[in-house]
Amino acid sequence: MSHYYFEKIKRLHALAEIGLEYNTIPYDVERYQEIRDICLEMLEKITRTPVADIIPVIEERNGYRTPKVDVRAVVFNDNDEILLVQEKADNLWALPGGWTDIAYSPAEVAEKECMEEAGLKVKATRLLAIMDKQKQNMPPAFEYVYKIFLLCKKESDTLSPGSETCDVAWFNENALPALSLPRNNEAQLKMIFEYKRGERTDPYFD
Repeated sequence: MSHYYFEKIKRLHALAEIGLEYNTIPYDVERYQEIRDICLEMLEKITRTPVADIIPVIEERNGYRTPKVDVRAVVFNDNDEILLVQEKADNLWALPGGWTDIAYSPAEVAEKECMEEAGLKVKATRLLAIMDKQKQNMPPAFEYVYKIFLLCKKESDTLSPGSETCDVAWFNENALPALSLPRNNEAQLKMIFEYKRGERTDPYFD
């Protein structure tokens, strides 16, 4: 599957959704509906995923497509090791985090996810990066995603996995485990360690 065409089809589908939301002219509505259906058919073909499974992921109830937001907590211990959790979904490792929730700020999401996934109490202290997932050499996804990386200070020491994780541990920069690439990649972890060493100071953004 071509990542380029996958992203363009998603963009075309989003434009069709916006057209359906704000247009009341019957002729135009029919055309936007046809474009939307063609996009869904193409996505089904190139991803081998049924349309019924695609629609709940990529269509907003209000018709106006906006990016989803993923928050990742960056936590170091006194040995300059980084906290990672092993995801049950793929048995690979990632920074604690997940989708933002209504009524929670990004900082609160980072703190909540650390407690839920790693059993660790933390306090978000600094913004490190806001990334466009599609510009970060990450696997293609139906959602268009912005990723927020927040530095957090640990306020407890006990680690314990949660309902979505099977393990949690501290890792040295030169001994990282296999990463869950839909969640984070090696380049992002490298950048995070550059912040830790003081080689980067200003927040990164796409």
